[in-house]
Amino acid sequence: MKYSIRKQFAMIFTGLMAATILLCWFINSTLLGEYYIGNKKKVLKNAYGIVNRAFSAGNILTEEFDIQLQKIIEKYNISLIVLDTDSQMLITSRNDQEIMSKRLWDNFFDDFGREEGQTVLEKGENYTIQRITDSRTLTEYIEMWGVFDNGNIFLFRTALEGIKDSVAIANRFLAYVGMAAAVISGGVILMVSRKVTEPILELAEISERMAGLDFNAKYCGTSRTEIALLGHNINELSNTLEETISELKTANNELQKDIEKKNEIDEMRKEFLSNVSHELKTPIALIQGYAEGLREGINDDAESREFYCDVIIDEAAKMNNMVKKLLTLNQLEFGNDVIAMERFDIVALIRNYLQSAEILAKQREIRVFFEENREIFVWADEFKVEEVFTNYFSNAVHHAAGQKVIDIKLTGQDNKVRISVFNTGEPVPEASIGHIWEKFYKADKARTREYGGSGVGLSIVKAIMESMNQGYGVINYDNGVEFWFELETN
Repeated sequence: MKYSIRKQFAMIFTGLMAATILLCWFINSTLLGEYYIGNKKKVLKNAYGIVNRAFSAGNILTEEFDIQLQKIIEKYNISLIVLDTDSQMLITSRNDQEIMSKRLWDNFFDDFGREEGQTVLEKGENYTIQRITDSRTLTEYIEMWGVFDNGNIFLFRTALEGIKDSVAIANRFLAYVGMAAAVISGGVILMVSRKVTEPILELAEISERMAGLDFNAKYCGTSRTEIALLGHNINELSNTLEETISELKTANNELQKDIEKKNEIDEMRKEFLSNVSHELKTPIALIQGYAEGLREGINDDAESREFYCDVIIDEAAKMNNMVKKLLTLNQLEFGNDVIAMERFDIVALIRNYLQSAEILAKQREIRVFFEENREIFVWADEFKVEEVFTNYFSNAVHHAAGQKVIDIKLTGQDNKVRISVFNTGEPVPEASIGHIWEKFYKADKARTREYGGSGVGLSIVKAIMESMNQGYGVINYDNGVEFWFELETN
């Protein structure tokens, strides 16, 4: 890859290492000398404190003090001399006692004859720390001289051991080690970056497949690093995207259905207007014709006028009945009518209706059979159930023929009761079975017109039963037809 993370990792870490080595070299060159001198000062002050305490405590001649002093002298390469007030030597660490004694007295009394290059580093109440260069040997020293608490005078001296050479050696060694470390670390970084970038490349491949809507690719890493967490999240994203796209396709399918349904509703609306116009055209024409006949006095006798008025009243009643049914159907189909579920006795409802419709059945010489006597309670909208039964019974009365029998039965099954209305006569034509629930559909138009049917009753039945999520249907027999609907008993 042109912009490989692996190469960037290697370059970044190599650059950081090189910068670190250069920084260490710069610090060595500028600060190591000062640190070295500061450490020497600390060592001299520590030795001063030990000897001063020993003099104050009177432990100067003990073996313990002697061992402690020897350790400091040998470890830090310190030369020292201590004189009393009579210039008698009390402690010394070297054979050149005269040189050390002279240096001590020079520091006290010969301010104008000091060595060139002498620099005071620190001046305390009883001591002075200075840096000097021996004019004879050209060796640099750190000296500490002064007075102990008991009045004895002292001189401590330690060589700086060529600090500049030491710093140069340290820098060269650091350069050699740094170059070797950079080479080795570069190889290690390449291997480590390869291990880091391989799962990243795998994730990139998975994301590329996801972009092509292929959600079968999954990250299978077992580590617990951030990359594994990213892989897990990508797997979750893949599942979520797959579910979301599935939901979108489902929603799109539903939207397509809604569009088709809207188109269907538009067609139904056009058909509805056409059918209403057709259905109202005949009664309106009859009413208009007979009303004009009355106005013009075509027949002056009372019997003719009464006939004309009966026709007008009858046609107006048919129109009124059809309009009411259309309004009811419209409310049901558009969900504007609230379903009130309640528990009631279906047997009592049927018996009450049959009692009110008894005269209609007798006028047409129809025998009605309903032998159910026990109470059967159901859950439904009582007024709408009565509307369904009324439509079924009304159809049965208008189509009853032959033996002119209407048989009403209730049968229970699976916490439901089926109410069926059978009438003798001609069965529904097979070609019309699938259409009788449609608005304005009439299997026998001539006969429907004869009894004033509007072709809306069974559409109302369909809308009511579907609003209550219950079954309904029709069954043909050789000697008649049976319409049924079901209600829940629990």
